[in-house]
Amino acid sequence: MKALNAIVLSILLLSFVSTNLVSADVSEETVITVDSTNLRFSPSDVTIQEGDSVRFFWSGELLPHNAVAEDGTFDSGDPAREVDYTFMFDLGTNGTYEFVCEPHESAGMVGTITVEPAPVLNESDNVENESPLDSEEIQGDSSSIHFDAIYLVILLIIVYFVGRSRGGKNLDLSNQDNTDQEE
Repeated sequence: MKALNAIVLSILLLSFVSTNLVSADVSEETVITVDSTNLRFSPSDVTIQEGDSVRFFWSGELLPHNAVAEDGTFDSGDPAREVDYTFMFDLGTNGTYEFVCEPHESAGMVGTITVEPAPVLNESDNVENESPLDSEEIQGDSSSIHFDAIYLVILLIIVYFVGRSRGGKNLDLSNQDNTDQEE
């Protein structure tokens, strides 16, 4: 029974660790809300890169709001007191995007999103500025080493508890140390 508990616990731990450590998504999310005056975006000006997203989020506001790009690129919908709308700026969408809250544009509820081009690495930059292994490759290797270590530890825990449940009740790992001390 203890072995079964150990296996279940190990599987739960593994699933928890896996879901928390696997975040290979390199895009970032910037959140824009409504400030305490209820008539301003916060922040009103943001700078992001292509591939990043902007999330317009507010809840329980006194007045209904929306966020609409002046060029029609994005639109959070009809004005509402609760909004949770995300727009991703894909590759090739660099530029400046002015946006407004339609009901409160005349009160100055406007903002700007500046989208910068995503960084591009070409081979000549890589040879001149970095070693043969770039930092992304090194990060990828180290994260796989961490996963390998986690899996190994969990496997050892499972083997230990299964071994104990099958008759190896007291695994005396210090037996060799005692023989060395007697000599």
